[in-house]
Amino acid sequence: MNTADTSNPLLCDVRTSLCEMPDTARPTSLKNIAAQNTPIRILYFTDPICSSCWGIEPQLRRLELEYGDQFDIEYRMGGLLPDWSYNSGGISKPSDVAGHWDEVSHHYDMPIDGDVWLEDPLSSSYPPSIAFKAAQMQDEKLARKFLRRIREMVFLEKRNITKWEYLAAAATQVGLDAVRLKTDFEGAAQRAFQDDLTLSRSLGVRGFPTLFFSDTSGNRLTQYGAPPYAQFEQKLLTLAPETTKNAFETAPEALFAHYPTLTAKEFSVLSGKPRAEAERVLDALVEQKKLKKVVTKNGAMWVWEQVTAK
Repeated sequence: MNTADTSNPLLCDVRTSLCEMPDTARPTSLKNIAAQNTPIRILYFTDPICSSCWGIEPQLRRLELEYGDQFDIEYRMGGLLPDWSYNSGGISKPSDVAGHWDEVSHHYDMPIDGDVWLEDPLSSSYPPSIAFKAAQMQDEKLARKFLRRIREMVFLEKRNITKWEYLAAAATQVGLDAVRLKTDFEGAAQRAFQDDLTLSRSLGVRGFPTLFFSDTSGNRLTQYGAPPYAQFEQKLLTLAPETTKNAFETAPEALFAHYPTLTAKEFSVLSGKPRAEAERVLDALVEQKKLKKVVTKNGAMWVWEQVTAK
């Protein structure tokens, strides 16, 4: 059977943890993506509405804390949903995604509310992808915070992040210039997004998340999907075996200083606490007025917002 008949980018396979594109071309380039400034370069192809990409946030955050000084990571957009011309894999319209996202949420233990596809469905993932490229033109670190924020909007808050009002709000919230973002969104970011799509095709990217790990000699390992953290770590250590792991503070205050929003799964992965205990610790901090809990039908996210007791 032709995979193009059954593959749909919004139907993420929980067995492979991959949101796979139909009609993906074979690699057409031996493009050098070797590391330059650090021992390892990670080229990460993702999409703002990729549920499996949301699923690997805990792993990527831990990798950053333990080995962040050993690698540079570049976020590239993959173009998951150009429009609704897809009609395969049991998904032919936005409402078909709702139940699938609920299932994926339970699989990854990351809060996702699929009702956005019933209440205010997205027509494409291109606008938020282009907005991310515009954010990168201002500041790479703030761009990553922007990507996290718009993911929180769509997965937890059921916001249609193709709408400029939400993209502008997210930009302002993370410290970007929303006026400049709009200018770049309508101009240079369009071209930058197309460059990402071209690179994706040339490297044979077949779905998301896809991460290419490269060393300074150009040796390359590829990680598809959302495996356990150990597999991400193993890729890095295979290419840079002399790398040493950084110790980091696992107290809630220290972790939230790095990441102002955490899910229970993220806090568990970063703190080393069992999942149930992790949630109890977070809820206790809510009682102490140190955290705010954002609840969805499929889990919650905690926000560092220490409120002065009245």
